[in-house]
Amino acid sequence: MQKILVTGGAGYIGSHAVVELQQAGYQPVIVDNFSNSQESALVGIESILGTAVPIYRIDCADEAALRGVFQAEKDIAGVIHFAAFKAVGESVAKPLAYYQNNLGSLLALLAVMPEFGVDKLVFSSSCTVYGIPDALPVTEATPTKKATSPYGATKQMAEDILTDVAAAGGPRTILLRYFNPIGAHESAKIGELPLGVPNNLVPFITQTAAGIREKLTVYGTDYDTPDGSCIRDYIHVVDLAKAHVVAVRRLLDGPAADRVETFNVGTGRGNTVLEVVRTFEEVSGQKLNVLLGPRRPGDVPAIYADATKAAEVLGFKTETSLADSLASSWKWQLSLSE
Repeated sequence: MQKILVTGGAGYIGSHAVVELQQAGYQPVIVDNFSNSQESALVGIESILGTAVPIYRIDCADEAALRGVFQAEKDIAGVIHFAAFKAVGESVAKPLAYYQNNLGSLLALLAVMPEFGVDKLVFSSSCTVYGIPDALPVTEATPTKKATSPYGATKQMAEDILTDVAAAGGPRTILLRYFNPIGAHESAKIGELPLGVPNNLVPFITQTAAGIREKLTVYGTDYDTPDGSCIRDYIHVVDLAKAHVVAVRRLLDGPAADRVETFNVGTGRGNTVLEVVRTFEEVSGQKLNVLLGPRRPGDVPAIYADATKAAEVLGFKTETSLADSLASSWKWQLSLSE
């Protein structure tokens, strides 16, 4: 089994990727400091897989600690780098924390990898690198524009760093530009588990439906969209996890390609926030207390993917509908109160 180091592997996307990697015949090794994840994710992963996954509880930005992981594991074949802070609104309020954490962890990883001959990297990027696009859907050739948040800026900078390092002989890299992950594993044993107040839409929806939160605020209802709310491309987290397996396989076994390849990972469809709310109400049978609020700093009015390149080059397409994704989120939320 080829070992794949998964930084942030106990997080929302990371935990699902760990499951898919193991089931695809790889041996994931988790690095996570649990600053934005919970130990219960490890229990869920083990329950699904029937086996424990190696875990190192360290800060990925700690170069010495990271070096110790590579020394202990010895034969790591590649890395998936998830570890990062990821909330747009929070990044506007705490920009320095985002620059320190998101860039510091990447720089530490890039310093340590070559010491151990590890030269394959899948990077967790974001559609925020496109800023406010001039046209939709966005393709990988869509120009990146000034980011609307420090979070987006860290992803732009990280992509630039990885491109420069690869050109200088650094790791062959696949940049996966995610759109909006939602949903949970079909077993309801892992899912999105935010610490404190959620920063993403769907946990707010499910927590409101479960009575944990009094109301759901929709930020901005005067955008130039069909119903005035923001448009996003919502991809099921398991579909997104599978994209990482495909990317790892391409790096390890696929044809020689550019030192850096970029792929949008989305459904190719846009849905408004209010559409998501209505769809959730339909699949769950729960009526939500919705408050229409002002615009939120850092939000892009509308963005969704052209997913053609991922389909043609990686052979990757999403499989799960918005309704099924939201139903899995609700099943996960209900499991948390059992």
